[in-house]
This record gives sequence, structure tokens and C-alpha cells, in this order.
Amino acid sequence: MKYLGLKDLSSYRIAFDLSNYIWRIVIKWDYFAKDTVGRQLVKAVDSISANIAEGFGRYFKKDKINFYRYSYGSIEESVDWAEKANKRKLLGNNEYLHISGELERLPKEVNSLIKFTNDRLTV
Repeated sequence: MKYLGLKDLSSYRIAFDLSNYIWRIVIKWDYFAKDTVGRQLVKAVDSISANIAEGFGRYFKKDKINFYRYSYGSIEESVDWAEKANKRKLLGNNEYLHISGELERLPKEVNSLIKFTNDRLTV
């Protein structure tokens, strides 16, 4: 019997990959952009996968779901910082489209994870 691992969660994989994608973009920005918008964008996006990982590591269903829900807030914060980065011409059009597309997908993925956790766990 194979147990579900963190890397088996599509919500985690999407968030983790997105955070590394954004890191590779932001690391090239000049100091001011990196220190203001970049730092906040990276922290917000990193927080999405980190909250999913922390929830996955919790024992009780309510704890798990709480952390999965925290990731929603991080998704919304990431959307805001991505919009700012786009308006301030820090992102290329293709970069922005990829980031916003993934951030649009993530709430549905996290919601599926919450539903799965609710349906499968009793504790």
C-alpha cells in the first residue's frame, strides 16, 4: 500500500513550482525593486506551499484544514503583489500571464485538497 506524500498533492506541486519560477525572475531585478515588491512577492508565494506542507504534516483534520485555508490568504496576497509587479513593469507579459494563471488555479486545487481531507480523515 502506497501512502500519499506531500509531493503527490497537485496544490503543493503547483505552489512550489510557482515559488521557484518567481524566485528566478525576482533574483534578476535591481536592488530597489527586489527589496520592495520582490521580497514581498517571494514571501507571499513561498507561504502558499509552506502552509500546505505544514498542514500536511499535522495529525488532526482540523489542524490540516486550517493550514490549507491559510494558503488562501497567501494566494490572495500573491495576486496583489503580482499585480503590483505587473503594473510597475517588473514582469514581462508572458511571466505575468503564467503567474496569474497559476494563482487562478490554486484556489480550486486547495479547495480540492480540503474536500479530500474532509472526506478521507475521521480525526
